[in-house]
Amino acid sequence: MVYSMRAVLLFIFLIVISIQCKGNIVSELALPPEHVPFYVNSHQRFSDGCRRNSSCELKPYLDQGLCWGYEENCPIFKSYLVPECDGKSKGWAATKTSQLEMYYEQADFGYIKRRMKTMFPLCSPIDSSLEASALNCSSKMEFCRGRNIRLDFRELTKRRGELLRYKMDVLKPGQIAGHCRVDRDRLSSELEFMSALQSWSPEIQHLTQADRPLTGRPECDRVVTTPTYIMKLDASVSMYHHFCDFFNLYASQHLNDSMDGDHPGSFHRDKQILIWENVPYRSAFAPMFQVFSSRPIWSLNDVIGQRVCFRDVVFPLPPRMIFGLFYNTPLVPGCRQSGLFHAFQRHVLHRLGLPLRRTVPDDTVRVVWISRQSRHRRVLNEARILKALRKQQGVEVVKAAFTHATPFVDQVRLVSGSDVLVGLHGAGLTHMLLLPDWGAVFELYHCQDPDCYSDLARLRGLSYTTWEKPELITPQNQGEHPELGAHEKFTNYTLDVAETVRLVLHSVAQVRAHPRYRSARQAHEALQRPARDEL
Repeated sequence: MVYSMRAVLLFIFLIVISIQCKGNIVSELALPPEHVPFYVNSHQRFSDGCRRNSSCELKPYLDQGLCWGYEENCPIFKSYLVPECDGKSKGWAATKTSQLEMYYEQADFGYIKRRMKTMFPLCSPIDSSLEASALNCSSKMEFCRGRNIRLDFRELTKRRGELLRYKMDVLKPGQIAGHCRVDRDRLSSELEFMSALQSWSPEIQHLTQADRPLTGRPECDRVVTTPTYIMKLDASVSMYHHFCDFFNLYASQHLNDSMDGDHPGSFHRDKQILIWENVPYRSAFAPMFQVFSSRPIWSLNDVIGQRVCFRDVVFPLPPRMIFGLFYNTPLVPGCRQSGLFHAFQRHVLHRLGLPLRRTVPDDTVRVVWISRQSRHRRVLNEARILKALRKQQGVEVVKAAFTHATPFVDQVRLVSGSDVLVGLHGAGLTHMLLLPDWGAVFELYHCQDPDCYSDLARLRGLSYTTWEKPELITPQNQGEHPELGAHEKFTNYTLDVAETVRLVLHSVAQVRAHPRYRSARQAHEALQRPARDEL
């Protein structure tokens, strides 16, 4: 495991940072304490202010070269967290260096940097006034950010009975405009990914130049001054797919922040989220939006019938981009651990008000067994397996039915306070993103989809195990997909009890052997030592 000296320094100064940040703008941003130094170094006016302040406790970080990984002059070995590339690339890369660089660009903060480098002015300001409009986009319209942009939703009054989810004609010619000069040639050359969830091409293609500034009437029926992120959602009923939305929203905040070196608002929760659907947003995972916004979530129903001018608007990375994260992600073999996924976990836990485990009080390894309540992919002899697991010394097993009746924050609290996550192939395994750094995942059976959750574990830097002996697992039947016929995802399974226990204990051993787990145990012992010395 590669953890730089900067990571050690961050750990030592966490409490100091927490105290120092109270009452200032960084505290208002509600960043995890360990992220504060990276944020400060990314914003020149913060770092300059700290240098001028003799009592600034953040001074030690200003000369450490701290950077997320997408900034200029930020090499991988100095970035937030260096990936591990101990395995073979299997022909993907010629050298270890190229293997690391490839993984970093595919799955880490290099993913942000690659898109940042492709940003271009699609609509250039007519003048330098604050009333001028502007729209800058990344290649293939995967991400755009604009100023004083008008969206015309008046014609949607005629489509109230139509479900607009995944529709590519929500906007029509002339219904998106800016008081700026549109680069028509560049626009037409960037519309390759004309798909609802792959890019913003279906919407941005209709961009036109407005004759007058878009700052109020008569050009606008409504002016939104709150920074707004307009989101296209994948599938809000599935944790795996909905977390593609949330993860890319977090990545988009970094991308937006990377272009606003002196603007501190990208991570602020005082922003508006507008979901590109005409049905009210409802999801068991709705608390996740608290991570990003303190305002009620809007849908198209909140703006229908109006010409809405947005003072500051972002069209974030959509969930199903070609070579996006984490859906459709090609990963070079032999590498694991993404700083971007690590930072996402820290950010989510902090914003949800859940503690980050930094110490482990004893050698009891906590295992969460996901008990599926769906029609398919249930473990038919689950009770026998759980009974056998609970007889194992040093292992605490919790059976978790992650249904809509279980508050999501309670689910996160349980998983983030555990060490091993066990379950059959399914969206519930996405909870692994919130496990501690030393966590392990045991996917009981991947149902012939071997890469989905093994790749997710790799991205998070977790140990991963799956079923090894096909003769010791028995399907209830051949499974029956309504369209594809026989399919292993559409049946239930009986697992050999002894083999299941063996593999769970293998995951337990991986946890105990992890350097971060051992460090957390030592940290707890160090905290207890002064109390014992006083006796």
